[in-house]
Amino acid sequence: MSQLFSAFVAAFVGFAASVAVVLAAAEALSATPEQTVSWVAGLCIAKGVAALALSWHYRMPIICAWSTPGAALIAASSGVGMNAAVGAFIVAAVLMIATALVRPLGQLVARIPMPIASAMLAGVIFRFVVAVFDEMRTAPLLVGFIVLLFLIVRGFNPFGAVIAALIGGIIVAFAGGLATMPVLPSFVPSLVWITPHFEPAVIIGIGVPLYLVTMAAQNLPGFAVLRQAGYEPPTSAALAVTGATSLLTAPLGAHMVNMAAISAAICTGPDTHPDPARRWIAGVWYGVIWCLIALLTAPLLAIILAMPKALIVAVAGLGLVGSLAGSLGAAMTDDKQRFAAVMTFAVGASGLSIFGVGAAFWALLAGLITLAIERNVAHFRAGMAGGSRRT
Repeated sequence: MSQLFSAFVAAFVGFAASVAVVLAAAEALSATPEQTVSWVAGLCIAKGVAALALSWHYRMPIICAWSTPGAALIAASSGVGMNAAVGAFIVAAVLMIATALVRPLGQLVARIPMPIASAMLAGVIFRFVVAVFDEMRTAPLLVGFIVLLFLIVRGFNPFGAVIAALIGGIIVAFAGGLATMPVLPSFVPSLVWITPHFEPAVIIGIGVPLYLVTMAAQNLPGFAVLRQAGYEPPTSAALAVTGATSLLTAPLGAHMVNMAAISAAICTGPDTHPDPARRWIAGVWYGVIWCLIALLTAPLLAIILAMPKALIVAVAGLGLVGSLAGSLGAAMTDDKQRFAAVMTFAVGASGLSIFGVGAAFWALLAGLITLAIERNVAHFRAGMAGGSRRT
């Protein structure tokens, strides 16, 4: 029962704490209600199947999640349709599979300085956190209550803060007449096929950054959680399986699944089972629960979408505060790379779009160019100083 309970808590936290970010991404791409349901259902199926298969085969609690930073990156885009976005999702999934199969590609990604990658993610997330307080102009009492509740609950339980904000916001919205009564659809989710369009600008602006932030902000921390719990994760197999499930569900609108960090921490500790060798059962339960959630996607989203926009924006932004804090902390750790990281963050937060390519790509490029110039100038000055001393 403790394994089942841990799996249920991990699944509930994973859904309630970040579904608002996925909905924001769907809105940015002008997805229809049917496509939005298909998107979330596809994500639930993909990570449920991946977690169940990996946990069962390797006998360890391998927990998977959808890419919340990736959803934030997509939500920050503009002028992109669902067909082109699905093409970018497929490219990102193929890159993930290639990382598992081609060692030099993984090594190349690992060479991207962590401060630069973290600053890129922080820049993308920053606008969502700021949007929380922008919404106070339209619904000050509702948003103010949500923020206050989030801060109070976070002092006791950081994992439950966003969930409390979402549930409390829904109650207040209904009580204050701010929400419309949802029309509950069929309990069978409508999976919609979306024909992919492979547009170079969208692949560069969304596909490649989606792959990079998923690797840096989700997979690497997810593997670290397993190692801290005493397991040696099957890195290549996990990347291949999550990449394959992402590839198969991308035409349904699903953007990316990956290793989980927070949800994994819930299922890998001694509270799940005193014997580490038995905790893998929680991973199997976790996969089964997500497959069941996929069946309830339509009514769950109908309730959430009946809420006012201010509530969705506020919950999505608050759900990313922790990621923003962690990304900014990682971006500023190295004194020698701090200036380049700030340049990366500024470009990412600006929403810059050139040639149809979004800010995430230009932020990464700006950071790498700044870092390269700084290093080359430093080497040149060191060489000049050495020559002067010899003269």
